[in-house]
Amino acid sequence: MSVVALVPAAGRGERLGYGMPKALVPVNGVPLLTRAVRGLFASGQVQHVVIAAPPSDVDLVHTATASLAPAGGAVHVLSGGAERTDSVRLALDHALRVIPDTSIVLVHDAARAFTPPEVVADVVAAVRGGHDAVIPVLPVADTIKQVDEVGVVVSTPDRAGLRVVQTPQGFRAETLKAAYCSGIAATDDAGLVEKNGGKVHTVPGHAHAMKITTPFDLAVAEALFAGGSA
Repeated sequence: MSVVALVPAAGRGERLGYGMPKALVPVNGVPLLTRAVRGLFASGQVQHVVIAAPPSDVDLVHTATASLAPAGGAVHVLSGGAERTDSVRLALDHALRVIPDTSIVLVHDAARAFTPPEVVADVVAAVRGGHDAVIPVLPVADTIKQVDEVGVVVSTPDRAGLRVVQTPQGFRAETLKAAYCSGIAATDDAGLVEKNGGKVHTVPGHAHAMKITTPFDLAVAEALFAGGSA
């Protein structure tokens, strides 16, 4: 039974200001997408990676990632959609059609290129252990305020019960498929499962799974991983 990772990578990444798809922006000379795919395979748990790329850059993405798969594995590249959920849906449909023994599906952000392989393995292990949906999380360090439409604070949630969500998010294949067939909208894939009546389990995330979205994030990653091969 295969573990398949879906990587929605069709975003243009305007906030990074590179004039190229965000997934192809380099950190110390290596594209985010390359690093993310390497990390997925390095977990020893992922057999296939399906990348939803910008339609104009499918060939470029294929060239950048085709050699990353280990023996017995494969990288699949297809045209992504206008929105992230569109890309995940396309990649999921491809996986279930082309890799019929898909049993566990991960959804991973290329922008979380430095997620340790151990986190990937922990997510897969938790799904294998019987959970329908699993997400890596970190405790919230800052005080959080809920505000109204004009910016007035209306409450201060207890941060002890709050978590920051990372990726990869892991699912039994039929669980994620059912969520995407439901017509429900959510900001992440685990949210879709939750709204569709599923229970979402958590495992510890890692600070290195930071999401690289802005030039500041990129500068932090350049400095943090300047001497490593991650």
